[in-house]
Amino acid sequence: MITLHTWATPNGRKISIMLEECGLPYRVHPVDITRDAQFTPEFEAINPNAKIPAIVDDDGPDGQPITLFESGAILLYLAAKSGRFLPASERGKYEALQWLMFQMSGIGPNFGQTHHFLRFADEWVPYAIRRFGGETARLYGVLERRLAQADYLAGEYSIADIATFPWVARHAWQKVDLAEYPSVQRWYERIAARPAVMRGMAVPEVSA
Repeated sequence: MITLHTWATPNGRKISIMLEECGLPYRVHPVDITRDAQFTPEFEAINPNAKIPAIVDDDGPDGQPITLFESGAILLYLAAKSGRFLPASERGKYEALQWLMFQMSGIGPNFGQTHHFLRFADEWVPYAIRRFGGETARLYGVLERRLAQADYLAGEYSIADIATFPWVARHAWQKVDLAEYPSVQRWYERIAARPAVMRGMAVPEVSA
């Protein structure tokens, strides 16, 4: 059994979507980051970086429990465990990995900063809003150009799409109109209609 330590954030939902898509049995342990639950000694014993998500798999690669943090590492682990959502060919695998890294290094950090300065900052900081808002728009442009060429980021549905979708799902938080990015919008609507994605986006059962 896999225990998913998570909260209702894009990074957390990457993993709940992946678990639902793979059909792997799991239970949810909510970590309420609005109450700083990620900083408890119990959670920091699982993730020393005190961030969600993290998993504990009772049936690790050697039959022993394994604990993993960092959403990209967890996605790769679950892809290997299930044999799904990472292309089998060497070329396809690296295509998916480069778009996964694009999400991890670009989309997640910049979209997250845009969310922060537009929704949560104690003061309005025009420079930060221009800086991160502009980079968010640029990254949407990268996605648009790629998705004008292919249905999915790696050509087939993969962990790259699973990692990126929950961040694009908060386009309203970024003040982004998906109609301005028609290829991204088609991709978004296609993935949003997947039953496993719907279930994964509802984990954990709290408002977000």
